Amino acid sequence: MKYLSDIEIAQSCKLEKITEIAKRAGIDDEDLEQYGKYKAKVELSALKNSKKKDGKLILVTAITPTPAGEGKTTTTIGLTDGLRRIGKNAIAALREPSLGPVFGIKGGAAGGGYAQVVPMEDINLHFTGDFHAIGAANNLLAAMLDNHIKQGNELNIDVRKITWKRCVDMNDRQLRNIVDGLGGTANGVPREDGFDITVASEIMAVLCLADSVTDLKERLAKIIVGYTYDGSPVTCADLKAQGAMTALLKDAIKPNLVQTLEGTPALVHGGPFANIAHGCNSVIATRLALKLADYAVTEAGFGADLGAEKFLDIKCRTAGLTPDAVVVVATVRALKMHGGLDKKSLNTENTDALEKGIPNLLRHISNIKNVYKLPCAVAVNRFPTDTDKEINFVIEKCKELGVNTVLSTVWADGGKGGEALAKEVVRLCEEEKGDFTYSYELSGSIEEKIAAVVTKVYGGNGITVLPAAKKQIDKLSELGFSNLPVCIAKTQYSFSDNPALLGAPENFTVTVKNVKISAGAGFIVVLTGDIMTMPGLPKRPAAEQIDVDENGKITGLF
Repeated sequence: MKYLSDIEIAQSCKLEKITEIAKRAGIDDEDLEQYGKYKAKVELSALKNSKKKDGKLILVTAITPTPAGEGKTTTTIGLTDGLRRIGKNAIAALREPSLGPVFGIKGGAAGGGYAQVVPMEDINLHFTGDFHAIGAANNLLAAMLDNHIKQGNELNIDVRKITWKRCVDMNDRQLRNIVDGLGGTANGVPREDGFDITVASEIMAVLCLADSVTDLKERLAKIIVGYTYDGSPVTCADLKAQGAMTALLKDAIKPNLVQTLEGTPALVHGGPFANIAHGCNSVIATRLALKLADYAVTEAGFGADLGAEKFLDIKCRTAGLTPDAVVVVATVRALKMHGGLDKKSLNTENTDALEKGIPNLLRHISNIKNVYKLPCAVAVNRFPTDTDKEINFVIEKCKELGVNTVLSTVWADGGKGGEALAKEVVRLCEEEKGDFTYSYELSGSIEEKIAAVVTKVYGGNGITVLPAAKKQIDKLSELGFSNLPVCIAKTQYSFSDNPALLGAPENFTVTVKNVKISAGAGFIVVLTGDIMTMPGLPKRPAAEQIDVDENGKITGLF
């Protein structure tokens, strides 16, 4: 049997006009700025004008990622459709895809099968231009920084201590480390430089945490771009760049409205890295979804140890949000990979591998229930090769932790396949009240906060701070930043900082190699392992399969 590709499914769907979707969401015409027939931006006035009581906030997260895939975005969309099918007013609040993964190895990021947001081609390619605006603002700041140095360097910026990089929303390893300003004095000051991918820019994190244009400008002003010869920080405000940068971002800060294949409203806005940043959609879009719907369903990047931890410890703390329920997405196939099974052997029943791998899921569940004290359910994306014995094994193990497991078939069945999960989410919200708690308090030292995440969330024994990182921590503490939350960047493939340690490893320590400040975003970035902020393309990039015909119809996009 030949299955349709995601793009073929999306292109076979008849979309409703975005004005109808806005009406369904409760958005007034004057708050809608249309970008063609099927997508629009929502004015920030819609958030201010709403008098409705906030709805329930549902977070969808997942087990530690594997090449077998988990389907977190697909589940988020299918759950939202499922909630509407059982009579609940629900809206999805999702992240925007980066062009890097789209043209690299991952493919599109608008869901999959019959649980997608559309128009998926637009969402995956340029969309409403938000990422380009973020890149332009980022690079304007870089240009003004280098121009200041060229024009006499009144601030005494040490070119060896510049921390601000340029960015581009593309996987391009050639740009990781460069030397620029060559060609003589007329062409700038020669120095080492480099590019990050746009989703790793601090401006992306800033935009996603800002709650207004004024807050956006104030956060941009605080961004530290480098240090003077005497070690004092140099900010965006010192370069007088925040006003022009905000002008470039005045439209990008508005949430984007689209629809699912079933006509459910969806807000797709922002998309910071889940390593170097918090990996969540914008605070503004989440708040708008809460104001418009009775159930706002959102997601966080990578596994629960990265995305959910940052959603709960950074985004919720910053925005004053309290989730009502959490869904942890898993697949039998991925759990068997965590048990050491090769990807080629996943189609065969193997409860031994499943037993070795399921501790990964159980640790994520325990973290949600016992560290963050939130109601939790497990969504198992069932594949045709999963046996009843394997499924029942997962159900029984989760039941021992007091968590219900629900089978999800949203990829194949859309919202209908998410109805059972939707009913369980409603039950959690109505019958199980959480006692939301962060994994650490802000009053602790930087080292104490890192150690708290490592021991409570990752399951490790503690941290090892390298001398260079200790020096950076001492400097940031001296500058008054020790009261900020920590954003730990580590491999997404393990609870530890070693991608080879699958399942639920124990008796490990996490090595802190580098610590830096994202003063505008309002958190301290802690780098462990080798974190790449500018990915490269694989040997056979997905871009090779993407094409467009004479009528403008795109093919090969996932």
